[in-house]
Amino acid sequence: MDLSLFQSQTAQQLRAEGRAEGRAEGRAEDLLLLLGHRGVEVSEQDRERIVGCGDPDVLGLWFRKALTATSTAEVFASDGEAGTADR
Repeated sequence: MDLSLFQSQTAQQLRAEGRAEGRAEGRAEDLLLLLGHRGVEVSEQDRERIVGCGDPDVLGLWFRKALTATSTAEVFASDGEAGTADR
């Protein structure tokens, strides 16, 4: 059986993209769980922003901010913009 298809650059790229998507989905779920556990209200718009973010690094940053944030505005704020969303 010829398995070269699974070793192609395209196949490797698809696997890498799938792993990144999986990491992003997991981080989004963790972030929402943390915010809920801390009693931080998450609007539907903010929930969509979190779930729709495909960048694990951004989600990781938001997660770290959510450890102490009292609102999603604090989670999304850029450094130096406490309390304002960076949209």
